[in-house]
Amino acid sequence: MDALDLYLLGGAAVLLAAVVAVRVASRVGMPGLLAFLLVGLALGESGLGIRFDDEELTQLVGFAALAVILAEGGLTTRWQDIRPVIGLSTVLSTVGVLVSVAAVAVCAHLALGFDWRLGILIGAVVSSTDAAAVFSVLRRLPLRRRLSATLEAESGFNDPPTVILVTVVASDAWETASGWEIGGLVVYELVAGALIGLLVGFVGQWLLNRIALPASGLYPVSAIAIPLFAFGGAGMLHASGFLAVYVGGLVLGNASLPHRNATLGFAEGLAWVAQIGLFVMLGLLASPTRLDDALVPALVVGVALLLVGRPLSVLISASAFRLPWREQTFLSWAGLRGAVPIVLATIPAVAPIWGRARLFDVVFLLVLMFTVVQAPTLPWVARRLRVAAPDEARDIVVEAAPLDELRAELLAVTIPPRSRLAGVWVTDLRLPDGAVVTLLVRDGRSTVPDQHTRFRVGDQFLVVTTTADRRATERRLRAVSRAGQLARWWGEHGGDVPARRTHEHG
Repeated sequence: MDALDLYLLGGAAVLLAAVVAVRVASRVGMPGLLAFLLVGLALGESGLGIRFDDEELTQLVGFAALAVILAEGGLTTRWQDIRPVIGLSTVLSTVGVLVSVAAVAVCAHLALGFDWRLGILIGAVVSSTDAAAVFSVLRRLPLRRRLSATLEAESGFNDPPTVILVTVVASDAWETASGWEIGGLVVYELVAGALIGLLVGFVGQWLLNRIALPASGLYPVSAIAIPLFAFGGAGMLHASGFLAVYVGGLVLGNASLPHRNATLGFAEGLAWVAQIGLFVMLGLLASPTRLDDALVPALVVGVALLLVGRPLSVLISASAFRLPWREQTFLSWAGLRGAVPIVLATIPAVAPIWGRARLFDVVFLLVLMFTVVQAPTLPWVARRLRVAAPDEARDIVVEAAPLDELRAELLAVTIPPRSRLAGVWVTDLRLPDGAVVTLLVRDGRSTVPDQHTRFRVGDQFLVVTTTADRRATERRLRAVSRAGQLARWWGEHGGDVPARRTHEHG
């Protein structure tokens, strides 16, 4: 019992320290993963002296944590947002990954003298954007909906190809299997994983809507267990569990589920626990005394990825979709790395590959350094490239059953400088019939708007809208923000890309 008390005390202290650390990190624009890694380093052999070097346990726990994070990502991703970008996201997560792997492998071979197998392996390990990092950073960053949806969908889809590629390169299949066999394996795992995720998601949706559970708290538990069931089932059939869990969560998250808001809140909390446990454990596994030797390789690989691999993969993947160069540039800079590369670096730990011993240290240091460089600069880069959308409506998750029963949703809008919402009377906003402005916050004071209320720069207001009218409400708010109350006359209808006439006449 004394040992149990000690473990519970230590575990609770780590959780609370991580919560405080992520609060501090968020104030300076850093993703929580960096704070958690630093907590792990502080607890490790160079800090409080806790020794942890079990790479196999790290890999198992890491895969389980990533499954929970992807399940939450699928549950909280709206299909109507990613549907217009599903093609681009799919190409980025397949063709883009291969291009990035090739570019990094060539740079590692030429600049560091790595053999081709190790070069391809390190390229595959670092080429996947991280779902936890992307979700935690971009969902707080006001971006054009198309950009944020592309990055979120890509981070959910590109884990399976990289996991398969790293596993193949690190295994005997690299020397014994032909290119056709490896390609066939990759296609099977991806297609089978997607189909399993769809099947489990639709069956789970059908069951949750027809089985009356004795307690409301069981619905969130069931909703997170269903995509995890898809993960396990796909693994048993040698398919991609990561794709299955994300697709299964995506199906469930876009269904009409009982106690939906409570489910999303539970999934978010569980994902935070998974992130904290995973990143603290990865910080424990790292040894600061070994990182000096990994500094130069990490810089070379990181620069090759950031300035060559990622931009080239975006350029080739987006060429068929006519994406403006500003958005391509932001996509190139916003390819955040996190837990996925570090966990993948544990896979070749027992493989007979020259240089594998330093792989974990190189990847760990790379993620640490380039997260510090990329994450805080994203808001500035978005503003400079003019892809930020500060007036974009954001979801507000409220633990209130009436919203579910009424099929209503709550949106929050902030009026930024130069928005043409400023000066518009509430009655001239002309939202759809199923939407209404319910609360206005100005100079720290909350009021209920009426026909005498006129919006100003800096105002924040809440909109309650029916689920059916949500998209029309968002489009109307964007249109008025760009072109004023006569937006329709100017040809502005609130699409993701501003209409040309808005710039001419606005």
